[in-house]
Amino acid sequence: MSIRIALLGYGNLSRGVESAIRQNPDMELVAVFSRRDPATVKIRDTKAAVLSVEELPAWKDKIDVLVLGGGSATDLPEQTPKYAEMFNVIDSFDTHARIPEHFANVDKVAKENGHVAVISMGWDPGMFSLMRMISDAVLPEGKHYTFWGRGVSQGHSDAIRRIPGVKDARQYTVPVESTVARVRNGETPELTAREQHTRECYVVAEEGADLQKIEEAIKTMPNYFADYDTTVHFISEEELKRDHSGLPHGGFVLRSGVTGWEKEHKHIVEYNLKLDSNPEFTGSVITAYARAVYRLAQEGQAGCKTVFDIAPAYLSPKSPEELRAHLL
Repeated sequence: MSIRIALLGYGNLSRGVESAIRQNPDMELVAVFSRRDPATVKIRDTKAAVLSVEELPAWKDKIDVLVLGGGSATDLPEQTPKYAEMFNVIDSFDTHARIPEHFANVDKVAKENGHVAVISMGWDPGMFSLMRMISDAVLPEGKHYTFWGRGVSQGHSDAIRRIPGVKDARQYTVPVESTVARVRNGETPELTAREQHTRECYVVAEEGADLQKIEEAIKTMPNYFADYDTTVHFISEEELKRDHSGLPHGGFVLRSGVTGWEKEHKHIVEYNLKLDSNPEFTGSVITAYARAVYRLAQEGQAGCKTVFDIAPAYLSPKSPEELRAHLL
């Protein structure tokens, strides 16, 4: 029997999950639920139903795992606890500072209703979180660093697009190479945001817009650009579509630590990702962990889980015997 997956929302992330399910024969996409008119939502999997979100409660016995494709700012804080009452769920909540609060809210509902919920899944938070935890445990005396990019930040790009006079924009997060080199060399500096990353902005302005005013608004925007060295390039709409239409991303986690009786030996642990498509890779991570959600639920477990709580074998379609024979 296939694991029955449903999607709430059909944006970039949900399309990534849809593609990933196609590569996992033990799974099937049974439905996509949308706040939009279902007649306007065109999905690629012709076997799955496209329905209004209002119909979701009626599917309680037809879905093994509900993947929540909404945003972290306003959607997931409301949706994940709401739907954990009815389904086993998984989300990609990525507001790091609010993860403990989100976990507590979801955990309470999931336990009360006997469901499994996995939150904050993807590559960061998610896989990078796991690498930070493992390297921290292996090298307790040390320091870890996370660098993101070079890649498109969808949130920062959206923030630029909200500036008056901006027609479209892409923002790239770029690690500062000299800082990366210091850490890879075994140094453990205390770093500011400006020392770790720069911001590159490619902006299509409305006709007649004040370019200097737009650039100033970008560079002084608090929480997004004010704390970084930011470069703004004004380009044509054609250039943006030609050169910046993709959603690449990536990054790396480094842990610099010491071992030995006199702490005489240095070690560097590095985990690196280079992604052609951020949402497709994130969707693939979520799909693997959806399998874990299903298996935990089959065991009768309940409550909220993170990447730290789930044994790796739960992610794989391979049997324990196959894993020991081929991957151990």
